[in-house]
Amino acid sequence: MSSRRWTNARRDGGRPPRTRRRVTALVAGAALVTTAAVVTPAFSGGTSSSTADAATPDGWLHTDGARIVTQSGDDFRIRAVNWFGLETSNCAPHGLWQISLDQGLEQIASFGFNTIRLPFSNECLHSTAPASGIDATRNPELVGRTGQQVMDAVVAAAQQSGLRIILDRHRPDSGSQSELWYTDRYPESVWIEDWQQLAQRYAGDPTVIGVDLHNEPHGPACWGCGDPAVDWAAAATRAGNAVLAVNSELLILVEGVQQQAAAGNTWWGGGLADAADHPIILDVADRVVYAPHDYPASISGQPWFSDPAYPANLPAVWDRNWGHLAQQDIAPVLLGEFGTRLQTDSDRAWLTTLVDYLQQRELSFAYWSFNPNSGDTGGLVGDDWTTPEAAKLAALAPLLAPTGAPATPDPTTPDPPTPTPSTPDPTTSTSPTTPPTMPAPAAPTTPTTQPPTDTSPVTVDWQRSSAWPDGYVANLVVRPTAGAVSGWQVSWADPAAVSVVNAWGMQCQVAGGRMTCTGSDWARAIPDGGAVHVGLQVQVDGAAPDRPVLTTS
Repeated sequence: MSSRRWTNARRDGGRPPRTRRRVTALVAGAALVTTAAVVTPAFSGGTSSSTADAATPDGWLHTDGARIVTQSGDDFRIRAVNWFGLETSNCAPHGLWQISLDQGLEQIASFGFNTIRLPFSNECLHSTAPASGIDATRNPELVGRTGQQVMDAVVAAAQQSGLRIILDRHRPDSGSQSELWYTDRYPESVWIEDWQQLAQRYAGDPTVIGVDLHNEPHGPACWGCGDPAVDWAAAATRAGNAVLAVNSELLILVEGVQQQAAAGNTWWGGGLADAADHPIILDVADRVVYAPHDYPASISGQPWFSDPAYPANLPAVWDRNWGHLAQQDIAPVLLGEFGTRLQTDSDRAWLTTLVDYLQQRELSFAYWSFNPNSGDTGGLVGDDWTTPEAAKLAALAPLLAPTGAPATPDPTTPDPPTPTPSTPDPTTSTSPTTPPTMPAPAAPTTPTTQPPTDTSPVTVDWQRSSAWPDGYVANLVVRPTAGAVSGWQVSWADPAAVSVVNAWGMQCQVAGGRMTCTGSDWARAIPDGGAVHVGLQVQVDGAAPDRPVLTTS
């Protein structure tokens, strides 16, 4: 764990991976915190190749063999990202010292995710002290709230943003991960009681779709060995039944162990080779989802990384450790954590192979992490908590984009135009900036697509993601028509435009009732077959454009 950057993503590989943990406890009677209006994002993903899972599911979810399905029987693929911090001493998602809760949720949704895996600790849920690391200007409704009340606010805001929540008991206390599901301070009885309290708290709200019982069992944790002190499968069965006795609709996510009897050591929480012969059987059928973790060589060395066949050997490793559960139609598999800084050839090969594996098998997943301050993996946004990490999002695009839609997810939140000082969180060295104020939104528009011509080097999809009386935000997806391009431009009539408040990935100007934008910075050049997601915020005096005619060059 770094002294300046939160290394919640730490894994000790052959020792085990990562030191993040969550736990769950309730503050009795804590009031539900409501949040301000949320700008409806323009979703860039969410539909699998076999199902229309971009829409919010109709109520609770359950399982059917290896499938996760809605109440109406439609497949639903969970496309989650981890947003950590509620398991730390802050007792709140990190970054709220720099962005608003709504802003973070909006950007997560815009990337194509439909769910957040929310790590927490029992300590934070029991604490009566106010959560910290929250900027009062950006998040006034969270100031003075306890960790439990902050969780309430995240659930409420996620519901407004069309996102679902998986609660992840990441740690018993806020200081470190535990090998087993209990500690002297937080015995099994407290672990189960806290889960039951949370199940009851959100029983009427299908925004919370599932519970991840304990993060990354490792060390002496075994699967089905019969020793009640270390048998994780038996403990998960006890806790799962206790949760379902309170709310029978929840998905019960069960991670693996480090030491597998059938297949040797692997990542913390990553080993489910023994689960086929010793499955989790709960009192309520069709609720178990297996949730292993997997990481690349940059996190820790594993034997398969030095195999001469690498990375072609990886699918067989994953099949052995956890993929067989879905292949044999035993239960769904949701890869609960995977991530990388994407800085080495080995890591890039790992992620490409893993994305292909998940996509071919249509498995659910939860990427680690949204946070840029994950010491081992970094995040999906830069240290300003708003700038998208384009390379990572491009690598994840097959998992996030609808069928037939090549896309890297787009940022709907512009970079802040005017930095102003504020108090940064002590776990990060990032200098905070001020995000733009986003008034109450109008409904997003249907994208306008500029068809290719013989002379245009690019095609552009244009969508207004939000609008209010004196402004709007539009997102654009720009793709080459034939071969790579080193520069591009798009314009449209915008007679009410007064000024460009902000733009990302392009430089824009208004003249003669027309908006003209030129690709810049990371979005200037586009490789053959690639795409960039850019956007702008505009001040208007009149009606914002809806489906403008685009001119490209």
